[in-house]
Amino acid sequence: MTTAAITEVDQATTRIAVQQRRAPAPYMNPYLAGVGLGLVLLTAFITMGHGLGASGGVVSIVGAGVQTVAPGHAANSEFFRPYLGTTPGGTLGTWLVLELAGIFIGGFVSALLAGRLKRGITGRQIGASPRLLTAVAGGAVMGFATRLARGCTSGQGLTGGALLNVGSWAFMLALFAGAYLVAGLVRRQWT
Repeated sequence: MTTAAITEVDQATTRIAVQQRRAPAPYMNPYLAGVGLGLVLLTAFITMGHGLGASGGVVSIVGAGVQTVAPGHAANSEFFRPYLGTTPGGTLGTWLVLELAGIFIGGFVSALLAGRLKRGITGRQIGASPRLLTAVAGGAVMGFATRLARGCTSGQGLTGGALLNVGSWAFMLALFAGAYLVAGLVRRQWT
């Protein structure tokens, strides 16, 4: 073999190795992921005495901020008072805040290990600014709605559903029906 042929083979091998390294791992089987999530919920009930729920953690963090800026207002607020934890770590040491931190850390590590960690904004049919504005607006509406519904999809759907709460089952049915009805309006935006 000539030197040029060896160099070409080395370059092709390097390109294949780089492509294989960049290829993200396949997504987990959704049924297996559902069983895993159920086991996480069961473990949370057994070890912590609480189910899962993210929106309560967000309210606890906001409550800690309000308590720092205006302690009298936070103490007198019927909304924030239940979230101003009495644990040794204070409000930020409550179960829901620690769970929320675990979600972010676990998601980061999972994306890193699966080769899916990358910077960027998804959605080819919409520009970056409208995409970010839509995401922030949708997050604000969702956050407001979780307070009206007295919980998010993890608190209402998983924890409440596992406890057979009628309101949680109604919440999940309404959530799926609403998502199904709206999907047709936004589907083309994210392909």
